[in-house]
Amino acid sequence: MSEPEVITRIEGRVGRITLNRPQALHALTTQMCRDITAALLAWRDDPAVELVLLDHSGERGFCAGGDIRMLAESGAADGKAAREFFFVEYRLNDLLFRYPKPTVAIMDGVTMGGGVGLSRPCRFRVATERTTFAMPETGIGLFPDVGGGWYLSRMPDHIGLWLALTGARLKAADCELLGLATDYVDSARVAELKAGIVADPGATETLLTELEGDAGRPPLAAHQDEIGRLFAQDSVEAVLAALENAGTDWAAEQLKVMGTKSPQTMKVAFRQLQLGAKAATFAENMAMEYRIGARVVQRHDFIEGVRAVIVEKDNAPKWSPATLEGVTDDMLDAIFAPLPVDEEWSPLP
Repeated sequence: MSEPEVITRIEGRVGRITLNRPQALHALTTQMCRDITAALLAWRDDPAVELVLLDHSGERGFCAGGDIRMLAESGAADGKAAREFFFVEYRLNDLLFRYPKPTVAIMDGVTMGGGVGLSRPCRFRVATERTTFAMPETGIGLFPDVGGGWYLSRMPDHIGLWLALTGARLKAADCELLGLATDYVDSARVAELKAGIVADPGATETLLTELEGDAGRPPLAAHQDEIGRLFAQDSVEAVLAALENAGTDWAAEQLKVMGTKSPQTMKVAFRQLQLGAKAATFAENMAMEYRIGARVVQRHDFIEGVRAVIVEKDNAPKWSPATLEGVTDDMLDAIFAPLPVDEEWSPLP
């Protein structure tokens, strides 16, 4: 009998959720999201559980995202399975965002896309020297979902927009700088950390202080002012123009990277962050992101992006529209428009 892809159990007074799909870097399936949600709901009002700990089996990463192949296959058909995945995943993201008990995520390794959706709402977010954070969706024609509209838009100096448009990868020191990680612990001490949390969940904060390592200097700090200046624009086109006029090697590199991304996705992400910044609640943001997801998953760029980057790996997607100018306001309005009332997303009670 095969092992479950999510292992849930209570150890001491700690509810433990271990992602267990190592061959896929623990990429989330709909059933995995359901299993995590069921455990969180069961423990929410259980006085025997004081704290919830999320981690992963193996050493390759916390969670690389969602089951992209399934989403693309569904999107190329009727899109029903893809919409179901987003609906269930976003409910899980929202449940974690407002969970009444302390939650700890061990971001030891790759933490991207759906992995960010699991870790970012947690009270304690532990990075190690193996942590690699990214929201790389613009490279496959998707968009930085799982709460990206809320979290990225609230980062300082337009760094969230930079992350959304470029898909830049960050290591632990930068994750601490931006509040994506609350703590840094060397991977060699993670087992000690977990054992200590299970032994005394009430002392988690003290334990993290005792085990705190040095992540080093954050490389991003050297470019924070530049990002704040160049990405403080009112359109993607204006961002590109600012980068072109900057005359620095760093700006030229960002321009080159953005030239490989889906024009549609960059414009979607730009509007997503504008609207997410104005959202009154996290759930309001997630309802907006569900509308986007329900539609872009069936559009050309996502299916083509998955083909080019994940299936055939030629890394030569043919985006349509091929230019930012081709992505019209009408096209964006259609992607962001409300769904029929019976198809809208809603949070769990």
